[in-house]
Amino acid sequence: MNIIEYGKENSKIVILIHGGGLSWWNYQEVAEILAKNYHVILPIIDGHAGSDDDFCSIEHFASKLITYIDKECKQKVHVLAGVSLGAQIVVEMLANKPDICEYAIVESALLKPSKWMAKWIKPMLAMSYGLIKQVWFAKLQHRYLRIKDELFDVYYRDTCLITKENMIAFMRANMLYDSKPSIVNTKANVYIVVGDKEPLMMKQSAEKLYNQLENGVFITKKGLYHGEFSLNYAKEYCKLIDNFQEGGLL
Repeated sequence: MNIIEYGKENSKIVILIHGGGLSWWNYQEVAEILAKNYHVILPIIDGHAGSDDDFCSIEHFASKLITYIDKECKQKVHVLAGVSLGAQIVVEMLANKPDICEYAIVESALLKPSKWMAKWIKPMLAMSYGLIKQVWFAKLQHRYLRIKDELFDVYYRDTCLITKENMIAFMRANMLYDSKPSIVNTKANVYIVVGDKEPLMMKQSAEKLYNQLENGVFITKKGLYHGEFSLNYAKEYCKLIDNFQEGGLL
C-alpha cells in the first residue's frame, strides 16, 4: 500500500481516504493545512494512480489499512476520514476494529446496494472506457465532479492511469457495498456528512448510518454536491477536525 504523508513530526494522526477515480490529491489542500498540527496520512486506494496493487474489494483494502495502522500507528489514530469510496472503506474499518480511532468523518458514503446498477457497469465501461483519454470527455467529467480547474491536469493524468479492469472493480464494489451490523460496536464519534444537492440514495445512506450508531452526528452541507465538502472547502473541513479537540461541533 502506498501512502503520502504530511507533518510527520506531529504526534496526532489523521488518515484521509480519497474517493473512487481520484487519488491522494483529493485531500491535498486539507493535508497542507492540517500538517501544522497533525501527522496526515493519505493512503492511495488499490487500483488507482500511484497505488502498488490492483483493486480487490472494499473489505480487502480496509483490512490492509487496519494492518498498517496496527503496525505503524500504535493501533489507533485520532481521526479517520474518507469520501465516497474512501468513506465506504472507513465504514468497513469502523465495523471491523471498534477502537481504531477517536473520531471519524464519513462523507458521501453510498450504503444502499444496487445489484441492478452494478450489473450495468461492465457493459457501460466496455463501450465508454476509450473516452477517458479524450481531453474533451475528461473536461466534462471534471466539471461534473466539481473539481477545481487547477486540478484538471492531475485528474486527467491519474484517470488515464486507471485500467478498465480496476475501474470496473471499484465501481461495482461502490454500488454493492453495505455497512456491516458490527458498525454498532464502534467506539468512535462518527460525523456523517452529506450535501443537500446529492441524490436521494446518498441522503438515505447517511440517515441509515446515523440510525445504526450510538455516537453519530449528522451534518447536511447546504448547496453542496457529492464529495464536494473535503475537495472544495478545505478550510471549513479542517475547522471541523480542529473542533474535535473541544469535543463538539462548530
